[in-house]
Amino acid sequence: MEDYESLLKKAEEELPENVLGSDRFVVEKVMGHLEGNKTVISNLHQIAKTIGRDTTHLLKYLLRELATPGKIVGERVIFGTKVSAANINKKIKKYVSEFVFCAECGKPDTKLIEEKEIMYLKCLACGAKKPVKRV
Repeated sequence: MEDYESLLKKAEEELPENVLGSDRFVVEKVMGHLEGNKTVISNLHQIAKTIGRDTTHLLKYLLRELATPGKIVGERVIFGTKVSAANINKKIKKYVSEFVFCAECGKPDTKLIEEKEIMYLKCLACGAKKPVKRV
């Protein structure tokens, strides 16, 4: 019989590397291309799903922040102007810090709730609730 310590060490050695990392919440980068003077993003739905938010809420935020017109067409999102992927990714990161991560504990386990016409970010991990601005 092996003792507890040696079994624990053996189990830790056999774990895949990504389980040991502290980053369980990774937002993927946007994938898209330019079509004339428009920017087409093909994975905004997937990004919204990853962060647990509605695609239309995320898109509304991006359109306001980037000061560009845009719409959802099927699985793609089309911006009315040329926008760099780096700029879109920066705005998504800002969105995640405002509307996804808890201000108290820093965890991404949150949801947006509306009470008496005020939007709140409610943390499912620590129970904190803070008002957030409307998009």
